[in-house]
Amino acid sequence: MNAPDLWSFSLDCYARPGVESACLTLQSHGADVCLLLAGTWLEARRVACTPERLAALRELAGHWQALAIEPLRSTRQRWKEPGLTDPPLEALRTELKRLELAAERLLLGRLQDATADWAAQTDAEPWLEALLGEGYPDQTQLLRTAARQTQPSAG
Repeated sequence: MNAPDLWSFSLDCYARPGVESACLTLQSHGADVCLLLAGTWLEARRVACTPERLAALRELAGHWQALAIEPLRSTRQRWKEPGLTDPPLEALRTELKRLELAAERLLLGRLQDATADWAAQTDAEPWLEALLGEGYPDQTQLLRTAARQTQPSAG
């Protein structure tokens, strides 16, 4: 069975117990969840992290985050409390959430396309520490465990 595409992998991984909470915690500390999921996917596929690859993916993700995802997320979050008492605003907020998810899906597709020719290696360097640093061992381990559970079984 072929490895899942990045979008399918991300949906499955994110749905694993504890992953959503870990990702939101990391996001609140400045991490890009799409980039983390891409790094987890690459690591699970044994694709080595190099400074050049990391810089390329950070640039790609950073541009799309600033252009599309962050403006949608910021507005959606600003409307959270007022939406509690204003049903039409809450409906618009729900639409923003749908658009934010669509923008994230586009980013994950772009990240997958950018990595299409990166082959697996037996001595692959890890992605998660490169993306997060050493300060998040619990979240890093949780993502790696979820990635192992997300991979199709052989045979």
